[in-house]
Amino acid sequence: MNESINLTAVLLASVAQFILGAIWYTPLFGRMWGKIHGFDKLKQKTQKEMQKQMMPLLIVQLLVTILTTFVLAHVLKAWPAENTYKIAFWMWLGFMLPVQVSAVVFGGTEPRWILTKIAIMAGGALACIEAGALVLAKLQ
Repeated sequence: MNESINLTAVLLASVAQFILGAIWYTPLFGRMWGKIHGFDKLKQKTQKEMQKQMMPLLIVQLLVTILTTFVLAHVLKAWPAENTYKIAFWMWLGFMLPVQVSAVVFGGTEPRWILTKIAIMAGGALACIEAGALVLAKLQ
């Protein structure tokens, strides 16, 4: 592949996914996510302290989002543009979804929350990769 990747598009697509993820896990499914992880049972002070300590984790998440988006940009360059959203879907289905299911099933999630957690994570990942594909398709 000699075609160059538009790094600005990769960064913008990554930021779009990061913002969508923040919306997904905060106003849309934040209460449920908190309930799954027992955050709702913590004191307000403890919750605030945990939020303050999240910055390094958010930076790691942004970096892996950039990596995923960079790989997605390479994959999209290899196939015709009209398949952009299909390609993103198949990448999600074949790579992201199985990893997330395994992480939930073997990650110590209480059995009563397994399906809910998978649905939240898988839905968020699908929404984000499709959003990334949209931005890449428009800017590549």
